[in-house]
Amino acid sequence: MSRHKRPMPRTDAKGETEGRVAEAPIPRPIAEHGAIGNLATMGLVARDGTLDFLCWPQFDSPSVFAALLDPDRGGAFEIRPVIDGARVIQMYIPESNVLLTRWLGEEASAEIIDLMPRPGGDGKCVGKVIRRVQATRGTVPVKLHCWPRFNYARSTPSVKVGEGKAIFDSGEGLRLRLAGTVPFEAGKGSVKASFKLKAGETADFVLEEEGDDIPDLKPEDVTELIEATTLYWQRWAARSNYHGRWRDAVTRSALTLKLLTSSQHGSIAAAATFGLPESAGGSRNWDYRATWIRDASFTVYALMRLGYQDEASAFTRWANARAKDSPDGHLQIMYEIDGSQEYQEATLDHLAGYGGARPIRVGNNAAGQLQLDIYGELLDSIYISNKYGEAISHAGWLAVRKVVDRVCDTWQEPDAGIWEIRSEPREHLHSRLMCWVAVDRAIRLASKRSLAAPFEKWIEVRNAINEDIWQSFWNEEKGHFVQSKGGTEVDGAILMMPLVRFISATDSAWLKTLDAIGRQLADDSLVMRYRSEDGLTGKEGSFAACSFWYVECLARAGRLQEARINFEKLLLYGNHLQLYPEEFDERGHFLGNFPQAFTHLALISAAFYLDRALDGRYAEWRA
Repeated sequence: MSRHKRPMPRTDAKGETEGRVAEAPIPRPIAEHGAIGNLATMGLVARDGTLDFLCWPQFDSPSVFAALLDPDRGGAFEIRPVIDGARVIQMYIPESNVLLTRWLGEEASAEIIDLMPRPGGDGKCVGKVIRRVQATRGTVPVKLHCWPRFNYARSTPSVKVGEGKAIFDSGEGLRLRLAGTVPFEAGKGSVKASFKLKAGETADFVLEEEGDDIPDLKPEDVTELIEATTLYWQRWAARSNYHGRWRDAVTRSALTLKLLTSSQHGSIAAAATFGLPESAGGSRNWDYRATWIRDASFTVYALMRLGYQDEASAFTRWANARAKDSPDGHLQIMYEIDGSQEYQEATLDHLAGYGGARPIRVGNNAAGQLQLDIYGELLDSIYISNKYGEAISHAGWLAVRKVVDRVCDTWQEPDAGIWEIRSEPREHLHSRLMCWVAVDRAIRLASKRSLAAPFEKWIEVRNAINEDIWQSFWNEEKGHFVQSKGGTEVDGAILMMPLVRFISATDSAWLKTLDAIGRQLADDSLVMRYRSEDGLTGKEGSFAACSFWYVECLARAGRLQEARINFEKLLLYGNHLQLYPEEFDERGHFLGNFPQAFTHLALISAAFYLDRALDGRYAEWRA
């Protein structure tokens, strides 16, 4: 575990106050950001040149910059070329995660390159943020203000300024060094600088952990890191086997999913952030920086479709380690990035919240919930990984057997479901469906690999789950499948039924269910998760992943033109960099944590199938 792993803040009962609060001004909306990272953590850079979100040194470490959640207290690293009336454009260097922000004025122009260097040859992550400012036309004044706030903005560091560098000391072990090519002026917990660049001149700034053996980077060293990191990402992107209609969007989604993986552990974060609200000014504000078994498994599936086997193998090894550690095959729904199980939920009551949305939570109490669907997603990813990549080890298979045996014993239990409801557990169709997937994929894997398995028991359970789904979750009166046993409402998660091949995408029973989802949950191309009671106050937005699943289901049902127009509409909801959040409000504004793995993997899946369907390549994909 990192020596800077989160010191958990104290929980204040006042922070648990539910309900909507007055919305506060949002200087930098979620959508106005690009993401940079080094396969250990991720930072968000706004279009105005502000790095306003970064946890250090891991995804789930405490934040050092969190002005996205509180512009006054959170901490940020601001660099601003002062160009009157400038038009600001933000882009990625093609097929990379190296971010370029440009200011275009009448008399002058400038740009900032932002990146975190790629992992070294040993796979270890280089803990640096590199920011290069360059004047590209005229003479450009530049303002810099770096004010980190450690431990979720609970600590203001002391500052020591030397020649070409500043040291920020948390007093709790973490010390960051900002090195630059201009003199710094120290303030309270901050440094500032003002300088001018003429056309062609650059100024480099490197933020990293202070240490005795850290060399000063020369301009040529920074240039080399920029070029090497760009080449690393471009080579990775070039390995994709997708060359279809939406290659740019699929490539950006793949690069984003890769950014969320841990090169050290093989785990995958669900999102880079915590505390971004699912409703404006509301209380549905969660921490998504953990590895959810479900989200990570889906991510592996998406990357495998594009030909990325290394990531699948790394996650399978990580997941097998969690299963081996379990004496009875029980898995938590989420773990810390390094595989640790402790994930207590607490609130950060000293922060204002994004747009006033509070409480801001870190950790997640849902870790203790029973969510039976995770076993299906995990076994599906392991099955696909074995089919196209690295064969499972004997020890790994023994761990899988424990998991499947547990599913056989627990599949009938009520649970919190995929959406982690905080009301009374229910028997959810999606959970039952994914229990079927878990047993089915285990049977397939054992058969294909000639692995020892209790086939008779597993086949009996698989058949029993199949029959129970038809008997318990088909509502004859409504004429469609329903969210939970005894219920009448549909659920966006039901869209997985044909995607996991439980039912034919053209079965009349499924087509009636698809139509019901369209009537009850869809607003044009946007689809809600559900409309039923979930134990929380307030409402949420449309769920982006469900919207892409709906597209894929339409395509599989043969409604290709409807699927295509919906997909094209959804692509327009992404931001200027083709990055996506968890949810959208009625006007298409971003809600929830960002960038969200679930959304990007669902985009890849929909694009992959729809492209083949439009080309008439059904047989190859359906086999």
